[in-house]
Amino acid sequence: MFEKAAVNLSIINGDISPERAAAMRSRGREGVSDGSKYFAGAISIVFHARSPLVPTLRGDIRVFQSFSDNETVTWGGGGADLTPSYFFEEDTVEFHRFWKQTCDRYDPSYYAKFKKWCDEYFYIPMRKEHRGVGGIFFDDLEFETEGGLSRVEEFLYDVARGWLPSYAAIAERRKDSAYGEKEREWQLLRRGRYAEFNLVYDRGVRFGLLSNGRIESIMVSAPPLVRWRYNHVADPGSKEEEMLEILRTPRDWV
Repeated sequence: MFEKAAVNLSIINGDISPERAAAMRSRGREGVSDGSKYFAGAISIVFHARSPLVPTLRGDIRVFQSFSDNETVTWGGGGADLTPSYFFEEDTVEFHRFWKQTCDRYDPSYYAKFKKWCDEYFYIPMRKEHRGVGGIFFDDLEFETEGGLSRVEEFLYDVARGWLPSYAAIAERRKDSAYGEKEREWQLLRRGRYAEFNLVYDRGVRFGLLSNGRIESIMVSAPPLVRWRYNHVADPGSKEEEMLEILRTPRDWV
């Protein structure tokens, strides 16, 4: 079913670079200073299907600790998002409903907030379109300092446990559907957008590069094959144009 599937575990520690510290302070982490010690741990998955009718799934959870002025602050983030080449409304609704139910078990405000965050994060300004149909994305959820497993940690674990259940039925439903060269070509063009986002905008990729991380791990989520075509325009009224219209205007799915 998959042309490429990857699971990546990252454990990094060191000194926070001035660029990274500035980025954290811009998100409200005023206590983070240049050169502070840090620990970062993350696990991520990506599934790039062979069939253009099966969407790409990406998910991750991550934990970051900053050590400064005898204080340790820990926060987490993560999410899951769906990137189809062709639009099937039932798949998108099913995916979003799953993640709303997951979020609602912890905080009724989570889904709307994290869905919006996902739409805003996975946006490609130079293309004026979003990478996919979204899901949830969150960051900077601060862990409680008391003993035991914090509510944020429980949420992170639940997100990771939800990646496969949120996706498996969708992939199974589409994997044997017929497609041709036209659909394959479109899939490769859409993967080009996926690669553009990763290389230009993705915070995780930029953090890995600034941290002198292992390049094979940093780039592991990249699609196995992509294509760019100069000034490609989808045919009016086509399924390809329908997908583009969805990507240009995020909407509520549940």
